[in-house]
Amino acid sequence: MKKIFYPIIALMLTVTSCKDVLNIEDLNSLDESKVWNDPNLVNAYLANLYPLFGNWSSGADNNSDQLIGINFALDAVTVNNTAYKAWDYTTIRKINTAIQKVSESTGLTTELKNSVLGQALFMRAYVYFNMVKYHGGVPYITTPQDLESDDLEVPRNSTKECFELMVKDLDQAISLLPQTIAKSSSDYGKIDGNFAVAFKGKVLLYKASPQFNPTNPYGNTFWNEAHAANKAAYDRLLANGYSLTPDYANIALQEKGPESIFSVINTYPNKVANYDNGVRPGSESRGTAGAVPAWEFVKSFPMKDGKLYSDVSSPYYKTEDQFLQSYWENRDPRFEKSIVWNGKIYEVSGKAGKRQYTSVGIATALDDFGINPNARTPSENLNRYSGFFILKNSKLSLKQTEVETQYDVDYVVMRLAEVMLNYAETANETGDINTAIDILTQIRKRAGIEAGLDGKYGITAASREDIREAILLERSIEFCFEGHRFWDLRRLRKLAVLHNKTKFGVEAIAINTNGTEMDLDEAASLARAYQLKEDHFKYTLLQVPRSGAQVNLVPDTYYFFPIAQSVLDKNTKLQQNKDWGGTFDPTIQ
Repeated sequence: MKKIFYPIIALMLTVTSCKDVLNIEDLNSLDESKVWNDPNLVNAYLANLYPLFGNWSSGADNNSDQLIGINFALDAVTVNNTAYKAWDYTTIRKINTAIQKVSESTGLTTELKNSVLGQALFMRAYVYFNMVKYHGGVPYITTPQDLESDDLEVPRNSTKECFELMVKDLDQAISLLPQTIAKSSSDYGKIDGNFAVAFKGKVLLYKASPQFNPTNPYGNTFWNEAHAANKAAYDRLLANGYSLTPDYANIALQEKGPESIFSVINTYPNKVANYDNGVRPGSESRGTAGAVPAWEFVKSFPMKDGKLYSDVSSPYYKTEDQFLQSYWENRDPRFEKSIVWNGKIYEVSGKAGKRQYTSVGIATALDDFGINPNARTPSENLNRYSGFFILKNSKLSLKQTEVETQYDVDYVVMRLAEVMLNYAETANETGDINTAIDILTQIRKRAGIEAGLDGKYGITAASREDIREAILLERSIEFCFEGHRFWDLRRLRKLAVLHNKTKFGVEAIAINTNGTEMDLDEAASLARAYQLKEDHFKYTLLQVPRSGAQVNLVPDTYYFFPIAQSVLDKNTKLQQNKDWGGTFDPTIQ
């Protein structure tokens, strides 16, 4: 049984006032000075802030081109709705309260004070980063506002000021946090200096990025600052024993592995996630899958030599039609470890030799996808499925009855590969092309891609511009379904990749050796014995979803989302972003 670092403790107190529970003085029968001088209560207070790091989500990339679904229909984001808003001042107030009270405490050891302050300062920067990522500059409040005596109408800090204050908080946190918390330590799961240094590099990568510097996207001086921070993070992590997990499939499933920089600890039965229930086919879950890969993403994986199927220089070159009929062959090994396709061996729930089918008339109704008119019962999954499922990070040992309640794999918030590709990006933009290529090579070598006669693992990019695109593609593959893709496209001002685009799935229809369609009763019988393999089918494309909104609309105004009107109504000093009817410039000019 794993040890839980942050049990859900609510300070075990009775609230008698209708005011915010963070007003400790309002808690019944409690001397506030005792709370902030009691190590157990202080640690409990801080522990209850850790849920801000989130947990596994099967739909983490719903807003990208990796999964099907039209996440951005017409007017998906408006000033008046709640979509894509981040305004978490409740958590900020809790964090600021901890910072102030612990700083003033006379009953805590210096070691404990430093630990709590380091974690809280990091958390403050982390929450503000999320808000700035969404909206640009926000009010950067660093003291717990009194709801009765303080002026709560605070204007927005500039975006540049927010980045500077985030870095200030992170630098102070780094000076207070332990450099490394060993994976064998009872404190594993707490923020340490390694995570803080790595996250600082990510913050500065965003600061330099085209999203915030549209008039000078790749020539601004912030790239040098970002490069220095990411190089420092990379060097430090290697010196402290971090390395790429040898098998890509085990990055998360091998808990406390060499690549994990920071993880949210899950442990059955006290703390679990619903990830497996969201990615498994319906026949192996507790309902239909909530997130499935799109054909466009399936196509984007390289072949096993690291080149795209359409690259005529590759021995695995295929025409579009050839590729559609054999897309599972000779792919980047990460493909097999990330995607479930029709006919693939999928030994879930301990079922040896099991193959997964999606063909309508053959697969169970909870798994099928297609419009084959010969099927007696049409598929009911045409608006939610694509003919593919997610394999990555699925805990196949869980039985169907266990997927909702027993998925307790630790949630990896940040890992070494992200730091490496952040470093590669900043190296490329500051003229160190060789380092960028070396990092790409390391990532591909771990993936299991063939080195090739030239030893370049399929990397052909040589110019700054081409390497930039190669890094972006590598990030899409390496971090698939981890929630990076949309934000990468947005910070690089490449939302055109998503805008005005449709999505497709793949229908599988069983065929005889002469190419004619197989009798469905015969095909179903063979499938029950797992005798039908991938090449016993023909494949056709179907646009998904089949009804409703079918085109993603992601305009340039989405590079910064609006502040909600309900927030503006409460604070007359706030200005709306300029692309949303206001005067505030969320960029760094």
